[in-house]
Amino acid sequence: MSGGGKPRLLWFDANRVFAAMGVVLIHSSTDFAGQPFANADPDARLLPVFFRSLGEFSGSEMFFMFSLFLMAMRVDKKMPAYGTAIGQQAKRLLVPFAFWVVFYAFFRMIKADAFGYAPYMWDQITDAKNWVGYFILGKSQYHMHFLPTLFALFLFFPVMRIATRYPVMGFTVLLTLGVMNSAQAFVWGLDLEPALRDYIVRALKIFGYVGYGFAAFAIYGLWKDGIPRGESRLIRRAAFYLAGLAYVSTMPFYGVAYETGAWGVRGGWDFYGHFLMPICIFFVFLGGQFLQWSSRWSVLAQYSFGVYLVHPLVIDLFDVALFTSGASAYMAPWAIVLTRFAVALPASFALAWGLSKVALLAWTIGLGPTPWEQRKSRSKAGV
Repeated sequence: MSGGGKPRLLWFDANRVFAAMGVVLIHSSTDFAGQPFANADPDARLLPVFFRSLGEFSGSEMFFMFSLFLMAMRVDKKMPAYGTAIGQQAKRLLVPFAFWVVFYAFFRMIKADAFGYAPYMWDQITDAKNWVGYFILGKSQYHMHFLPTLFALFLFFPVMRIATRYPVMGFTVLLTLGVMNSAQAFVWGLDLEPALRDYIVRALKIFGYVGYGFAAFAIYGLWKDGIPRGESRLIRRAAFYLAGLAYVSTMPFYGVAYETGAWGVRGGWDFYGHFLMPICIFFVFLGGQFLQWSSRWSVLAQYSFGVYLVHPLVIDLFDVALFTSGASAYMAPWAIVLTRFAVALPASFALAWGLSKVALLAWTIGLGPTPWEQRKSRSKAGV
């Protein structure tokens, strides 16, 4: 993974690994229903909410940033025809997406059965309308929105390319996020049919997240042009400060979670702090490009996409085991969070590694050709 004769992007690979760790921590820091331990006393929620805030230093939005950065690198090296580029991304993203949509739609029944809401979940699965949402919005599991949204963002790559030539266009993200925030608040206030509202909100999210594309293409342009060692240190210092400032701005959101046991609504500076955090953290790693990064980051980074895809199944299995054994009744919320994270993170990496070693399954995490491509290759080779 190199560009313009530069050495391997070890700092970038480290960023990808930290993003995977952040996503697992985010989804490990809730109760079994995905809430901030609503039935616990506020003091018992303090550490889980704090752990959640740490996870969001480098969470799911960061996956959009580094995916778009890689897109900027690809189209800069060799500008493909628009149809060719989109076709490649459709094969890379939507084929694994279809597999995981079906998998998670039925896999959720394991947890539903253990926690006593299997009939409700089965009603969802047997309703054809829900499958439309599964495949378009990724609603078969809470993390599946990433793949169709990322594919939709790639449709705008010709627009984003201007930021590689003129990095100042990266500031467009401030505009797009602001428009998204305002428009989504308006839509949520309308008396719309829930399914229709979901599609409108997702469309607005895509238009807003195009700003991440401008930012990622701008960062690629800066890196490609070369940032001297001294200036990199300055960037890193400033990025640490801005990341800290963004973190402080999110305190009202976490304060609501601490006091009420429910996730609030990001509407003001806590909204901007959350959604600008990935850019701040990206600059932290970019500013550290001359540090002595271990090559092990690159080894782990190749499984980061897989970790994102499989970690919910690991967490669900852990939750089922903890709940059915009765152990959760004797554990403090913070202990549940730390134990879940300590199990889910290495287990997710191990599962992603295991899938990568199975030729018929590696494609499900983006690390190998699909079975029909393998058959085609064997056919051409006369095997």
